[in-house]
Amino acid sequence: MDRLSTLLTHFGVNAGTFHSGAFCGVSAYGGEQACGHVHLLQAGEVLLKPGNDPELTLNEPTLIFFPRPLAHRLFADESMGTQLVCASLTFDGGSGNALASALPDYLVLKLTDIPELGSTLAWLFKEAFDGHCGREAVMDRLFELLVILLLRHLISRRDQQPGMMAGLADPRLSRALALMHDEPARAWSVAELAAAANQSRAGFAEHFRRVVGQTPLDYLLSWRISLAQKRLREGRPIALIAEEVGYDSPSALARAFRRKTGQSPRQWKAEAR
Repeated sequence: MDRLSTLLTHFGVNAGTFHSGAFCGVSAYGGEQACGHVHLLQAGEVLLKPGNDPELTLNEPTLIFFPRPLAHRLFADESMGTQLVCASLTFDGGSGNALASALPDYLVLKLTDIPELGSTLAWLFKEAFDGHCGREAVMDRLFELLVILLLRHLISRRDQQPGMMAGLADPRLSRALALMHDEPARAWSVAELAAAANQSRAGFAEHFRRVVGQTPLDYLLSWRISLAQKRLREGRPIALIAEEVGYDSPSALARAFRRKTGQSPRQWKAEAR
């Protein structure tokens, strides 16, 4: 069972390349923007100020990943020989969707620490600096592939904070999560999910809560509401959304939606717009 493909079917990533080449000066990104960012330091040095965290000096090839809008600043002067390739990122369903929300505020990874991205990075840098026709379209697709490979890298790691990604990285929980992702409308019981994880009901419930940070049924509610939010953004009728995500009626979905978000679907949609 594929832990990642269903997530990306619902919450695919779209990239837009906006810089490639030498970098000198200051670039500031406000947290009010409706997108995340990827910056690739190909050569030289750059100073990164992420949010309210201390400034970082980066002086070897590095991937800087902001999955959601977050204020940050990049600085370099002529002496640093900085070469950057940058893209904006948007996830289907908005920056608050289940996948984007499960990721850290930002990641700073040396390229040598993520060798599985090596061939994609080499292709992306070649496109960035060779000047072939259609380069930006190719680079956009390569950035999207890069994010997918980065997500694959993250769910192969076990040293994560509680949340969806930690659950997907856990061999015993990943199948239960994938089942909920694949069939959100099904009335899953904890016993059924525990059987899929090959654990006792009590052991599974405790393990799930510790790793994911929610009970299994609370997680199912969160997943359903995230899917409903995406469909509301797309303009789908509330009655059809209710059926797709496992509720008998629009009013039942509205009650669950309000319990999770504090708003009715109509209020949330108006605010999101």
